[in-house]
Amino acid sequence: MHKGFFITGTDTGVGKTIIACALIKVIQSFEKKVCAMKPIESGCSREGDVLIPYDGTFLRQAAHMEDSLRLVTPCCFENPLAPFAAAALEGRSVDIDEVKKAFSALCRSYEAVIVEGIGGVMVPLMKDYYVVDLAKELSLPLLIVAKPGLGTINHTLLTITYALEAGLDVAGIVINYSRPPENSLAEKTNPKVLEEICPVPLIGTFPYLKGIGEDVIEKTALKNFDLELLKTYLA
Repeated sequence: MHKGFFITGTDTGVGKTIIACALIKVIQSFEKKVCAMKPIESGCSREGDVLIPYDGTFLRQAAHMEDSLRLVTPCCFENPLAPFAAAALEGRSVDIDEVKKAFSALCRSYEAVIVEGIGGVMVPLMKDYYVVDLAKELSLPLLIVAKPGLGTINHTLLTITYALEAGLDVAGIVINYSRPPENSLAEKTNPKVLEEICPVPLIGTFPYLKGIGEDVIEKTALKNFDLELLKTYLA
């Protein structure tokens, strides 16, 4: 099995990219050669005839990669939609074979790969092919990013249950404050409730960051993540 993690979310906008970056920094602190991949990205900006993936570019920089951006993000779409919908609008399709070739190339050059999925596990990539199917094909442990507030217990348990039933190895969950805290009762109690009832561990709670500098992300991750648990997946 390849080393690394496949990052998914309980919803869109939960901050998967920041958590992916945080994991990259943690693995770098373990003195392992790690790379990033955002295999499919929609909502890309256009520069002439080229689509530029924002998340892919950010992760490539965070991992200090010299590989081409096309290897990091082989499938780009301009419309900010689920890939299946974006591809239909743009008269294209998601090329899973290209994604797998890029992934294999990265695995040959690095000790670990952090793959950021798109949206949640049931986001459609093609007809009858979803993010969960890609995660299974890449054979990486799943790490689920959840929001801290009201509703996250249901969304998190649904995601975990579906992933486990699909046969995925779920390493754990990270609660991420992608927005400033509301200091609500739900935010205060959710981590403890999830720790008690989830069949997978809580790897950490990542606080809201005003800035997204690499140093800040690294220090925050090293302080708030279960480093020993993460190490077991990289041994």
